[in-house]
Amino acid sequence: MNEYKYLFSGKKEPALIEVPALPYLMVDGKGSPDSPEYSNAVSGLYAVAYAVRAALKTQVEYSVLPLQGQWWSPDPAVFAAGDRNAWCWTMMILQPRQATVGIVAEAIAKAARKRAVDGVRFEEFTEGTCAQILHNGPYSEEPATIARLIDFVRQEGRQITGNHHEIYLTRPRTDAPEKMRTLIRYPV
Repeated sequence: MNEYKYLFSGKKEPALIEVPALPYLMVDGKGSPDSPEYSNAVSGLYAVAYAVRAALKTQVEYSVLPLQGQWWSPDPAVFAAGDRNAWCWTMMILQPRQATVGIVAEAIAKAARKRAVDGVRFEEFTEGTCAQILHNGPYSEEPATIARLIDFVRQEGRQITGNHHEIYLTRPRTDAPEKMRTLIRYPV
């Protein structure tokens, strides 16, 4: 899956990139990323992703790609207020082109025998032209990086046209906050 490498290699300076239509496993939810519902949804997503990888091992060899998340709220004020329970999210894991509806359906059934995978789906997702920046450090320090990205979007004469999108290049639950690396992306 080296063909997607450029999608996971952002820099500390904002840039525009083209993100083609790609196949993803996805799951939707609402609430804090610290909630049991979020944790269960992400665990189910990974269970299916690893089952797809096992099903494709004779066709393509790859590592499960990083977790991605889109975050939004019908009322954007919840972000400024810090009301994480009102956040809406779609968590996603990019899949290889060899993944098919049939393979994913079998992977969901296999993963469901071991854990809950409610709501996990397979679909193509398109973002098109995006502004992207690499954030190094804890999530609590993201606002300054996001502000730089938004300034860049304005300087380019563009507008944000989609949800806040994060790609977790490090492991959120196990890596030290100061070592976190997160790509932040907005469709423009």
